[in-house]
Amino acid sequence: MPINLLSKIPLFADLPHEELDKILSCLDVKELAGREILFREGDPGDHFYVVMRGELEVLLGEGKPEELLLNILRVGEYFGEMSLIMPGGHRTASLRARGDSTLLSMSRLQFLDLTKKYPQLSHSMVRVLSQRLDAANTQTFHDLTEKNRQLQTAYDELKAAQAQLIEKERLERELQVAADIQLSILPDELPVLDDFDFGARILPARQVGGDLYDIFLLKDDKVGVLIGDVADKGVPSAIFMARAHALIMAEADTGMDAGDALQMVNRHITRLQKSTQFVTVLYGILDLKTRLFCYARAGHEPPLLLHPDGTVERIPHNPGMALGLWDPVTLDKHVITLPPGSTLLLFTDGMTDCRDKLGEAFGLERIKNTLSGLSNVTAQQVCDHLLGTLVNYQDGSKQDDDVTLVAVHAVPKK
Repeated sequence: MPINLLSKIPLFADLPHEELDKILSCLDVKELAGREILFREGDPGDHFYVVMRGELEVLLGEGKPEELLLNILRVGEYFGEMSLIMPGGHRTASLRARGDSTLLSMSRLQFLDLTKKYPQLSHSMVRVLSQRLDAANTQTFHDLTEKNRQLQTAYDELKAAQAQLIEKERLERELQVAADIQLSILPDELPVLDDFDFGARILPARQVGGDLYDIFLLKDDKVGVLIGDVADKGVPSAIFMARAHALIMAEADTGMDAGDALQMVNRHITRLQKSTQFVTVLYGILDLKTRLFCYARAGHEPPLLLHPDGTVERIPHNPGMALGLWDPVTLDKHVITLPPGSTLLLFTDGMTDCRDKLGEAFGLERIKNTLSGLSNVTAQQVCDHLLGTLVNYQDGSKQDDDVTLVAVHAVPKK
């Protein structure tokens, strides 16, 4: 083995080269096969080693799933010098050969004998320990500085996360309040009459939505029937919906016909021109004596009429405009008769546009086909069955728009 291998080790660096030959003759040779363990973490330490051939792995948790490779020792590198001066010390890591390896080994007793013969080894050891201590202090300082930085970063992130959580909880409370307000706008109960029954269902795409409906009694044996769909969805749409609903109810109470009422509502909405939102509406007045339903349609989906024989008719319609865009507004007005056993269905476009997992829309034909089999049920059962059919069709896919259904069923004569 070349002399300069020992001369490069700080512990022996102060010794003359001729003395290194003598020390070399005192060292033992240790042969290791590939993956052979030299010592394990926690074993007593009483030998110093120099790598002559091969490579060794320094490991934590050797043989365990969480085994960690700390370092690889190669030819000329050394380890275990602290075991020469610390009786009773234990290994802080495991050493394993990566392949066939050869080591030089010095025991504590051999080192003590050498210090008697070569006192300068004691000075070298003190110097090595001082360097180790300085390096450890420097590393500890850097480690503490880095840990403080990490702790500060974690604290800042935690503080930001807490602020986000508080804001999220605040928004959730406000959304719940908005949802409660929206539900309070919708009717708690629908009118109960001898010759007609009514049904409705609403399924918002979000916690709050922009759809609206109402069924309310008017004077002179008449009933107002309303359905609407505000553009977009969420809180802004819900606020606009509440405004539109209040305006329609106020004009309906004046006794004017459906078309005039929607014209006045549109005038109120567009008067200040402060909003870019708009709402499609179908508002009609059912005369309980004549069975006539007179309605005005402002850009909304045309209604469907289920006849007593099970056929479904889409009421003929003309172009119309949503409320809130221009004044005056173009409306589609119609008058239809609801004979005993018939059912009138009003719906928002969220019903037709709702898609399954493959992206195919539910569509108008599926509504008509489903409705055709509901001739002998109540208006509420019609709404419940249609919405259930739609939910099954979705099969868990994302709902993009609010869905609202309103049905008016003319009770068959006994």
